[in-house]
Amino acid sequence: MNIHVGNLSYEVTGEELRQEFMAFGEVKCATIVKDKHSGQSRGFAFVEMTSSSEGQAAIDGLTGKTLNDRTLDVSEARPRSDSRGGRPHGRKTGGGFRGGGRPRQRRY
Repeated sequence: MNIHVGNLSYEVTGEELRQEFMAFGEVKCATIVKDKHSGQSRGFAFVEMTSSSEGQAAIDGLTGKTLNDRTLDVSEARPRSDSRGGRPHGRKTGGGFRGGGRPRQRRY
């Protein structure tokens, strides 16, 4: 089961997070999401547990728990959608004539 952990303190390490979840069962991996430019934590993580029952127990047991002065928000991770927001690549916004000079002449 894949679990989303939100409202993490920037100081929490992957090992600390793993230890919190190990109290509820076997943890496959605990990954803190970091900014790709600065390398600083973005304040959330994903934890993968081997079974759904252990994962649900962790969600129930850790939701609302305080870790490093922050109240954890723990829930089952939703699958990532294909759409990631923003505008599609290759399409400009605004529309209309933007060129300098004359518009193209139509050929009949």
